[in-house]
Parts: sequence; C-alpha cells; structure tokens
Amino acid sequence: MVELIHTLADHNDDVNCCAFSSSLLATCALDKTIRLYFLSDFTEVPYSPLKFHTYAVHCCCFSPSGHILASCSTDGTTVLWDTQNGQILAVMEQPSGSPVRVCRFSPDSTCLVSGASDGTVVLWNAQSYKLHRCASVKDGSLVACAFSPPGNLFVTGSSCGDLTVWDDKMRCLHSEKAHDLGITCCDFSSQPVPGGERGLQFFQLASCGQDCQIKIWVISFIHILGFELKYKSTLTGHCAPVLACAFSHDGQMLVSGSVDKSVIVYDTNTENILHTLTQHTRYVTTCAFAPNILLLATGSMDKTVNIWQFDTETLCQAKIPDQPKQFTENWSEDDVSNWLCAEGLEDLVDIFKMNNIDGRELLNLTKESLADDLKIESLGLRSKVLRKIEELRTKVKTLSSEIPDEFICPITRELMKDPIIASVLPVYCYQPVILHPHAHMLSHVTPWTAACQALLSMDFSRWLLI
Repeated sequence: MVELIHTLADHNDDVNCCAFSSSLLATCALDKTIRLYFLSDFTEVPYSPLKFHTYAVHCCCFSPSGHILASCSTDGTTVLWDTQNGQILAVMEQPSGSPVRVCRFSPDSTCLVSGASDGTVVLWNAQSYKLHRCASVKDGSLVACAFSPPGNLFVTGSSCGDLTVWDDKMRCLHSEKAHDLGITCCDFSSQPVPGGERGLQFFQLASCGQDCQIKIWVISFIHILGFELKYKSTLTGHCAPVLACAFSHDGQMLVSGSVDKSVIVYDTNTENILHTLTQHTRYVTTCAFAPNILLLATGSMDKTVNIWQFDTETLCQAKIPDQPKQFTENWSEDDVSNWLCAEGLEDLVDIFKMNNIDGRELLNLTKESLADDLKIESLGLRSKVLRKIEELRTKVKTLSSEIPDEFICPITRELMKDPIIASVLPVYCYQPVILHPHAHMLSHVTPWTAACQALLSMDFSRWLLI
C-alpha cells in the first residue's frame, strides 16, 4: 500500500519541481522561491524560503552529498546554495541570458549541467563555478536532463522531442526523435540491469512527453566501444501528456505525473501498475523518490506537494490491470492474456498465446474456431469464453455509437487514426489510406502541418482512453 502522510501548501503558485537529499526535501515554484523541509517531520528549515531569483524557478536539485542545492530560473541564472545555512555560493549566468529550464549535478559532484530555452546546454565546473563547455541542440528548448550513473554521459530532452546523448567533453554522440510534440522529463535508474555481459553495463533510461507516453530505453556502456541506446518499451497508463518521471533509488519502481492529474507508480520489472494516486486537483508537474527511505514527493499546479509513504510488504506486488484502456480490436496478445486472467480464464492463456490471438482475432472467434482451431474440448468452457467475448462485442458497439462524428471517417464510418484535410471533398477529415484510390481528386488537398495533425491524433488517442 501507499499512504499520503503529509501535504505541503506553502507555495502560492504552481509547484515546478521537488528533490530529495538524505535529510531534506526541496521544492520550487512559479512564485520565485525555493523551500526546504526536514524529512524527519516536514517542518520548514529556519532559513527557508530561499529568495534570489527574479522570475519563476523551474528546477532544483541536490548535489549527491546533499551539501549544495542548485536552482534555475526564467531570469537566466543557475544559483548554488549551501544547504547548511541557505547562503548563496555562486550565481552562474547562462551565456545567452536565456531562461534556464533544467539543471543536474554529475554523480561525482564535479560538474553541473544547465539547459535553456534557446537550446543551449552548459557544463559548469561545480568546484570553481566557472563555465567549462557549452553547446546547443538544433531545435527547441532544453527541458530535461539526466546523468548516467557512471557519470561519463548525460542525456538531454528538448521541446521538439529529441533525446540527445553527450559525453563529458560535450560532444554530441547521438540524437533521435523520442516523443511527438516534445519531451518533458527523463531519468536514469541508478541500478544496472541484471544479466549484463562481462565488461558491459546496462542501465534503464525513462523519458516522457506530450504524446502521453513513457518510453523505456536501455543504454549500455563500455570504455572501448562507447555506448549503445536501444528502445525497450512504452508505458501508456496516462491519458494526457506526461510531465514528470523518476526511478526509485533501488530501481524497482518508476513514478510518473501527468496533465490528467494522476500519479502512476510502475513496477519496473513487470511494467505493471502498482498504484494510481489521484489526490492532486490540477496537473502533476513533478515527482521524486527519496534516496534512502520509502518516500515519494509529488508536486502540482494546485500549489501543493504531497508526501507518500510505501508499505514494504506490498511494495513490489504488481497488479494486472482489470482491462486495457483501449478498443478491444487494438489489444495486443498480452492484453488478451490479461483479460483472460481477469475473467478467471487463466488456463487458456497458453492456448491463446500459442495461436497468436490478439484483440482483433479475439472478437472474431466463434464456437467452431474455439473447438476446431483452439482445441478447447470442454463445452462449458467454450460457452463461458463465448459469453465473455459477446460482452466485449457489446461494449465495442456501445463505444462506437458514442464516438463524436467528427472523429469518424465519412467514407468507412470507422474511427480515424491519422486524419488529413481534403478541401475539395464534401467533408474535411479523412483517413489517408481511404483516399489513395481517389488520388485524382487530391490535386488541391490542403495538408495539415505536422503539429496540427499530431494534435488531432492526440485528441483521438485521449478519447480512446476515456
């Protein structure tokens, strides 16, 4: 179980970020302040709030030792604070003067990275407080950053959706489009993935974005061969843009916060949902795990920070979702297996997997195919499966009848997945595959911009998840 044990409501504007050290919790907000709390009783330290920034504070983070706190702001500065007394150690100005959106310490505390709205990324010497190196991404604002656990690489995420890998000399090693409409956050698991080859370390990286998804990547490190970044999986528990994600210190959990006002805690081994927390009343903008105790902090545009405590006995008991949040015809084979288990038909999971039954095939099953193709001999079991499938068909029909007409292709009367506008045809939104036979009519088609089309596709996806 997870229990809400405390709510902090001292900020008078949106909370943007929260971070833990071994003894303190730091929060920052649009109200230009940073606040510090003791973890022992969540009272505010005597020198809090910290005030210097002249505009909104976007991000704050502790050095690994916990002795220094960094904060960055729209005012174009990154400030280092002494956590013992709240005194300012250094004020580091972004070379371009652009608003600073994110800052992160390296694992050995020697360096600090700051990323700005103009795409510049600066590597600072955290001992001398001087600029060490500077670079920039091609497009978009830098809004996310995470150091690899070995400290030899760091990753940045941009508002254009690019995930970029840099080495400690600020050389761009790799860049790829990770999220449509932009990345919002990224985080490394501090624990290596078990079973790595000799001389090779694997770590998980999570990224989230405006596409409502969390993507899991596996990155491998070896001094001779460099690194390799591979996409692993996508988590789709949220039905709106995901604004924050963070791994627990032991790497067993991943938490995310979203525009849908919810916080979801995943089991990183099974990728099943452990908990869904819905106490915030506005967008959840930040989340963080404590490094050495089972505490989670979540911050929101409702101006509060919630503190959650986990029960160790139920910590890693992942639950199977009752039903995937999507149309049955789009279910994967794993979704069908989860549905079978939820309906008390777990004995049929192996049979269905062996025959590659996904959602579309499930809806097309008949009593003949159950008996002849799947070789289910029990008449009672076949009848039960058919009743459950008929219930799914009924739900599909009910959902279809409630789909807004503007989401329906006027030719096929099916839900559109990738709509375009055709100005010369009687209506404006069409499924592109349907228009291919009518290519001679499309000389005056008005294509949507990539952003506009992606936004409507997101609207469709969100409607599917309601």
